Amino acid sequence: MKKSFLYFICAVSAMGGLLFGYDWVVIGGAKPFYELYFGIADSPLMQGVAMTTALVGCLVGAMVAGAAADRFGRKPLLMTSAVLFTVSAIATGLFNDFTLFNIARFIGGVGIGVASALAPMYIAEVSPAEIRGRMVSLNQMTIVLGILGAQIVNMLLARDTTVAENMAWNVAWGWRWMFWAETLPAALFLLMSFFIPESPVYLRLKAEGKSETAKNEAGLKELFQGKYRKVLVLGLVIAVFQQWCGTNVIFNYAQEIFVGAGFDVDGMFINIVITGIANVVFTFVALYTIEKWGRRTLILLGAGGLGLIYLILGSCYFMGMTGVMMVALVVAAISVYAMTLGPVTWTLLAEIFPNRVRGVAMATCTFALWVGCCTLTFSFPSMNVALGSSGTFWIYSAICICAFIFLFRKCPETKGKSLEELEKELVER
Repeated sequence: MKKSFLYFICAVSAMGGLLFGYDWVVIGGAKPFYELYFGIADSPLMQGVAMTTALVGCLVGAMVAGAAADRFGRKPLLMTSAVLFTVSAIATGLFNDFTLFNIARFIGGVGIGVASALAPMYIAEVSPAEIRGRMVSLNQMTIVLGILGAQIVNMLLARDTTVAENMAWNVAWGWRWMFWAETLPAALFLLMSFFIPESPVYLRLKAEGKSETAKNEAGLKELFQGKYRKVLVLGLVIAVFQQWCGTNVIFNYAQEIFVGAGFDVDGMFINIVITGIANVVFTFVALYTIEKWGRRTLILLGAGGLGLIYLILGSCYFMGMTGVMMVALVVAAISVYAMTLGPVTWTLLAEIFPNRVRGVAMATCTFALWVGCCTLTFSFPSMNVALGSSGTFWIYSAICICAFIFLFRKCPETKGKSLEELEKELVER
């Protein structure tokens, strides 16, 4: 396969990550306005429901992605996710009813769940070992570009909230256009996905007759057998930790975090874009360090670094500090996450499982990841009220420290090794 064509098909597959990032974060900027429109601004429970509905869809998408990918192939599932993104983008901004709004968000969440499981797996299966980490990290790059895109769109569409007429427009129409803006990249993803080939690993398994395992769930049963259990536990811990490290609440609950740090709504949008830029810059750093430093070094750096930053951030909230110092700590947390846990998680999950069970294993771990994201997102408002920002970030710090200890003991180095070599090392030894 020519390198130029490899880059093309990986870039197309990674467009699922772009839409994943956009769809996941756009709601954070729309939040202050649709809450007023639907009358839930004073209801933490309903706010949690609105923020979590798409994540429930992610669980469903991730749950079905593995078996469906093993039965029908990777390419059709990527195309399906593109359709779901397109439908959700249009419908979310169209509906005036809160229930229908959440149904549309759920549909987009299913697309995220499918794309998040399939895109890194597809890229890992078509890429040679010597550049596999970098190519899978391309998926994370498109995720953060999608995040930044959503943040910029939100900032540009949100009119000056100090003017009553502008605020009225934001509540009536601004949040709708934030969702509708996703339609163009979603349609482009669908179009370009017609031009990528099927995964060679899937074609080989199909030729050997092993894709039939999806029909009787044999693949899932195999995954939970003794020889796979150790690597499955590692994958589940890595997946859940990527969410419960706490960084993602900064994107979904930027209003609470930055307002708590002393900023108004307009200042919030500016700070959100600053964090998005840092996210992109340090993901670029990850593209070059993941093959040089290795996956193990980066994931340990992420766990330890975030544990320290959150300890300091929680202490600053406790002391009532506001302003630039708080923004700097938030940007530092995003930067550490972007060059470590963000890309390395997807790379490791795509590498550590054997070919025979990779589809169902990726789906299982991605399902666990979205369970982590769902519980994190739903619990943050209540934790923030009960414990304050200081207590909440201290809890995230403790989680990061515990994860560092586990990963130091259990996480292997995978760089430069073929998928077959890793299977022998992690499963057959």
